[in-house]
Amino acid sequence: VSDASGCSMIALLHTGAARLPQNLLSRSRQAVCPLFPAGVLKGFSSIVSRKLASHGFGASMAAMSSFPPQRYHYFLVLDFEATCDKPQIHPQEIIEFPILKLNGRTMEIESTFHMYVQPVVHPQLTPFCTELTGIIQGMVDGQPSLQQVLERVDEWMAKEGLLDPSVKSIFVTCGDWDLKVMLPGQCQYLGLPVADYFKQWINLKKAYSFAMGSWPKNGLLDMNKGLNLQHIGRPHSGIDDCKNIANIMKTLAHRGFIFKQTSKPF
Repeated sequence: VSDASGCSMIALLHTGAARLPQNLLSRSRQAVCPLFPAGVLKGFSSIVSRKLASHGFGASMAAMSSFPPQRYHYFLVLDFEATCDKPQIHPQEIIEFPILKLNGRTMEIESTFHMYVQPVVHPQLTPFCTELTGIIQGMVDGQPSLQQVLERVDEWMAKEGLLDPSVKSIFVTCGDWDLKVMLPGQCQYLGLPVADYFKQWINLKKAYSFAMGSWPKNGLLDMNKGLNLQHIGRPHSGIDDCKNIANIMKTLAHRGFIFKQTSKPF
């Protein structure tokens, strides 16, 4: 096909048919079809589809038409890193506090909260902790306390409109440890209240097992492998783990999975 205008018209018919009024669409086809054999039109249509898909347009158009509605306006992806050693130290303290705000309609990241936290009971990080998390002493020294970080989380939640009663949001974690054990345990130790929005969440491991029919024994690594996804960043980096969780959620949602709360009410 060498006629540039014909090519443009065919591409328009292929990509914009859903948006054209029926009478205009019919007349456009009648104008173009006599110029080309049916086989040429069909073949060119396939080429256009492949070209669009190679640039991401095909996938996004398909997603817009097939993406299932979620039960929440926003998903708040969270993954703590905490002080640790072998044998384990007690009490553990949160040293990285990341949250990604994921739009429930598009499954895209809209906002990020990320802070490091200074531990107070065991202020010196162990070599094991640094090797595991990649967090060095200088990253936590002089940082806000957990109480101060929780206050900033609340300010961020308010700024993002997440405290509006009409906005449905829920936290998402890889396992139950973050919000069932770590945060309430440290808050109890320090005599701090736990905000109600931290008391319900989605355990991604359970969601994945419901969607895929197998339990991800090795957490994010198994989920990425099961979905043929590339692992993002460094394992046990809180912010990188959040990005992997968000990517897994997006992939499951595009496959038609509807996320539901998995935690039991406190």
